[in-house]
Amino acid sequence: MGQTLFRNFRMLDPERDETVGGFELLVEGERIREVSERPIRADGAAVVDCGGRTLMPGLIDSHVHVVLSEVFLRQLENVPLTLMTARSMGLMRAMLDRGFTTVRDTGGADWGLKAAVDQGLSPGPRLFIAGRAIGPTGGHSDGRRRTDNGPSCYCCNAMAFTMRVADGVSDVRKAVREEMRQGCDHVKIMMSGGVASPFDPLDSMQYSPGEVAAAVEEATSFGRYTCAHAYTPEAITRAAESGVRTIEHGNLIDEASAKLMATKDMFLIANLVAYYAMRERGAEFNMPADMLEKNEMVIDGGLRSLEICKRAGVPVAYGSDLLGQLQVDQAREFVIRSEVLSPIEIIRSATLVGAQVVRREGELGCLRPGALADLLVIDGDPLKNLSLFLNPDANLAAIVKGGSFHKNTLN
Repeated sequence: MGQTLFRNFRMLDPERDETVGGFELLVEGERIREVSERPIRADGAAVVDCGGRTLMPGLIDSHVHVVLSEVFLRQLENVPLTLMTARSMGLMRAMLDRGFTTVRDTGGADWGLKAAVDQGLSPGPRLFIAGRAIGPTGGHSDGRRRTDNGPSCYCCNAMAFTMRVADGVSDVRKAVREEMRQGCDHVKIMMSGGVASPFDPLDSMQYSPGEVAAAVEEATSFGRYTCAHAYTPEAITRAAESGVRTIEHGNLIDEASAKLMATKDMFLIANLVAYYAMRERGAEFNMPADMLEKNEMVIDGGLRSLEICKRAGVPVAYGSDLLGQLQVDQAREFVIRSEVLSPIEIIRSATLVGAQVVRREGELGCLRPGALADLLVIDGDPLKNLSLFLNPDANLAAIVKGGSFHKNTLN
């Protein structure tokens, strides 16, 4: 296995409170072999002089949709799977170009896309997948028009490929088992209404306690876990009481539901940038007025949800949840969160906490020996200026994923 020795950098280790100098880092194969305050002796290693820049772990986005290439999801009805896949490859490469070396897809990406990235057929982040998001008739996973009586064939309808409807305990069990059979890392279920779905009110309660329990039981039996789309305290509480592990969004969370999450060792995956981007440019990409109105109902609760979870001790991971053309704003989440959180807290949400969410702590989001060598070399110190992430072309001097350079402008 080849070795690469990184020298002359300031180290941003998210397990520390500030950047430190004087370290060297040795990569062997796809993993970090050594991190030392003393010069590392590695005869034959390729030496990379970082020129005093900042070296940190690759970023983790814990809520993405790599196949949802339209802001107004209904437009995916006219997208065949071939075009959906081609578009997703461009979206995934752009994520890696922004420094996100790992992403957790929460509805749409399948084992084929994951294999394409793993086999080097398409540049992109390491993928953790949910397959098709599961919800009840008329809920957030039901994108049918009111004139559509039956399910759509998804061979030529990308929207139908990304989500499925399942009603009742037995049907939910079967749906979850199918996603497990398809190699999913987690199961996504719907607990409340959504912004981008056509007919469900935001405060609607979707899966019943019995249906949630069935999904959790099946995922747990397979060694996986369940994540739940939920906005309201009532939906979050139902999910928590039934064994769901992560809450996606949670904008309207209150103190009581946050405390319940803390007692259950749950995670919140917040994604505030999606709502700001939809407010600003959703109409430009044909998002209807009724969806934009629902967006306004949750946007103001986003920053408050971070403060509530911090007080309750609920870990909050970094998520973007951006659709289609809005995905260019992926790194803007760093700046939005800085209104209520410190830079190191935000960096940890996109490294250490993200690694916990995907159950790869010690392997991802850190600079420990034995961890996968996902590294960024940055012009400047993100702890002093989080907006560095907004211009990756200029500010990311190097991007390393699994020990291999995706980008290198250093030497």
